[in-house]
Amino acid sequence: VQLQASGGGLVQAGGSLRLSCAASGRTFSSYVMGWFRQAPGKEREFVASISWNGRTAYADSVKGRFTISRDVAKNTVYLRMQNLKSEDTAVYYCAGSRGITYWGKGTQVTVSS
Repeated sequence: VQLQASGGGLVQAGGSLRLSCAASGRTFSSYVMGWFRQAPGKEREFVASISWNGRTAYADSVKGRFTISRDVAKNTVYLRMQNLKSEDTAVYYCAGSRGITYWGKGTQVTVSS
C-alpha cells in the first residue's frame, strides 16, 4: 500500500498550488483521506479531510483558502491551496484511514513572503 504525494514547491505569498496524493495497492474509495502538515520545529497538524461520501473538514487556519477533493476512479486525492501565506510553509503529508491509517511521504511546500 502506497500513498504518493506530489505537487509541492516554492511559491510566492498569495499564490496557489495543487497537491496530489495517488494511492496504490488498494482502493481507497471507502477510506477517509486527509492532508496533514508539519512545519519546522512544530508538531504535525491536521489540514483537511474528505470522507467516503464526500464530506469535508478543514482546519480553521485554511478554511476558505484550501479545498480538498478526490477522484475515486483515479484513486487520488487533491488539495487545492490558494492565497498561500508564509505560515503555510511545511511538509505536507497525505493519509488514508479506515481503522488503520496509511501515511505517504511528504511533499515540501515553501511560501516566500
